[in-house]
Amino acid sequence: MARVVELLYYPVKGCAGVSAHDAVLTPAGLAHDRSFMVTSEEGVYRTQRRWPRLALIRPGISPDGERLTLRAPGRPYALSIDVDASGPRRDVNLFGATFTGIDQGDEAAAWLSEVLGAPSRLVRVPPEHDRVTDGRIPGTSGYADSSAVHVLSRSTLDLLNGRLTERGGDALPMDRFRPNIVIGGWDDPHTEDRVRRITIADTELGYTKLAIRCAVTLVDQEAGTRAGPEPLRTLASYRRAVSGGGGVAFGTKYAVLRPGKLSVGDEVRVTSWGEAEL
Repeated sequence: MARVVELLYYPVKGCAGVSAHDAVLTPAGLAHDRSFMVTSEEGVYRTQRRWPRLALIRPGISPDGERLTLRAPGRPYALSIDVDASGPRRDVNLFGATFTGIDQGDEAAAWLSEVLGAPSRLVRVPPEHDRVTDGRIPGTSGYADSSAVHVLSRSTLDLLNGRLTERGGDALPMDRFRPNIVIGGWDDPHTEDRVRRITIADTELGYTKLAIRCAVTLVDQEAGTRAGPEPLRTLASYRRAVSGGGGVAFGTKYAVLRPGKLSVGDEVRVTSWGEAEL
């Protein structure tokens, strides 16, 4: 029987994740997921692709979303701010698309600028955010790369790690791939490629597309540094996607069809299957 074995959300895009036993699933994904984003002073998003030290920043957010705390190794103090959800909007750039964000003030900007070594600002998704995401089933999300929910199974990672160790490399932890929902109990690796609709507790997810992986997977999430060519080198040997410009696929993305509450241990029920897009 397939079950949820991990739930993770990432309050600040590009920063460390938060593990949860229970989570509310909203139309935009797990509550508070990618609801904040670090940008340049000009409003361009910062990503681990260029700023791997983002991985060292560990956010915490109150259940009501009104208090945000950021911690980082070597910093003499944690940043703790009241979240501004009603301030002036400013344009922000995410993958060349223009959205809006609410700037969270100079104290947050100064703290992030010191950690990253570059002038930075922190913005929050405004309440009226109405982004439409692409894929087979349209959906919405905050500042995520694309769809609201990223699903990955343990067996999929186990297969990759077996191939890595066969090549003399080290196995990689799940956090290299920054999923939202980790599923155990699917014996066949990449079962998620064929899953089109899932119900978990009283929620439902609809498949949008394969997760095409980028250089973020090269970042050691504990060290905040690039760690070499893996796993992309090994994935390229057996996971080239037909779509997505021939990138490597690992995990799947979903839109939220029915919000609700999720918990670790919930049964995962597949209600619709399809062919893998590889």
